[in-house]
Amino acid sequence: MSAPAREVGIVAVLGAGTMGRGIAQVAAVAGHPVVLHDADPQQIGRGVARIESTLEKGVRLGKVDADARDAALSHLSTAPTLDGAVAGAEWVIEAVPEVLSLKARLFRQVASLATEDAILATNTSSLSVTQIGKGLPAPGRFLGLHFFNPVHIMALVEVVKGKSTDPAVLERAVRFVRGLGKEPVVVADSPGFASSRLGIVLGLEAIRMAEEGVATPEEIDKAMVLGYRHPMGPLRLTDLVGLDVRLGIARYLHETLGSEAFRPPALLERMVAEGRLGKKSGRGFYDWHKQP
Repeated sequence: MSAPAREVGIVAVLGAGTMGRGIAQVAAVAGHPVVLHDADPQQIGRGVARIESTLEKGVRLGKVDADARDAALSHLSTAPTLDGAVAGAEWVIEAVPEVLSLKARLFRQVASLATEDAILATNTSSLSVTQIGKGLPAPGRFLGLHFFNPVHIMALVEVVKGKSTDPAVLERAVRFVRGLGKEPVVVADSPGFASSRLGIVLGLEAIRMAEEGVATPEEIDKAMVLGYRHPMGPLRLTDLVGLDVRLGIARYLHETLGSEAFRPPALLERMVAEGRLGKKSGRGFYDWHKQP
């Protein structure tokens, strides 16, 4: 476990879904006081339960010691209201669904509730950070922090500099990410940034190959794992990320970049329409009821 990084004080995480609870967990493990909030009160409870379960699994596997688990949980609290979540927070990190208007509306509310020196960060994986923060007072304190799923395992965080992001805020963000035990990569605010833009192209082409019958999903993934030393194949990764999430990103990049490489394959559209969203729905390219 990395040394506690208390320089930035309280971290408010908005959204208790997969990414939000993961961000809350790593911040709490790193020693930050964390406040978790979601518009759905039941989601808050589910998020805390999943954090507890993940830490407990870490203890069973010998990757987390019991004292570290207990310390992390002692740093974690919840807030039923937005104003209660952001009050006194020095960092406010949003992890709500990938809908630009939703994120922008949330940050307009946050800006009226948070302290003037609070740093505001969006966890978007592909949307324009500049557009999300457009019209905010003191836009220099706004930037992107793109964490990867599962947050407690993945080492990378893209630190995304919006057009108005203050260089000092960017520097603080890099220190914050390192304090979480993660590796920051600073990128400009361009559609898809670095990781999503490259990863989506690979994932979409893998889907087209499966659609055309070039090989089975298992064989396509095996080719990338064994041939290119990827830790996970692109179709299995798509299942973990969520086919609906991948579809939304592909549509956005196709629209904004105008490249046919990002046009969503018909198979992806059909699977999402059928509710085959990957691991979270039980079926995607793999049957997750049968996965170890």
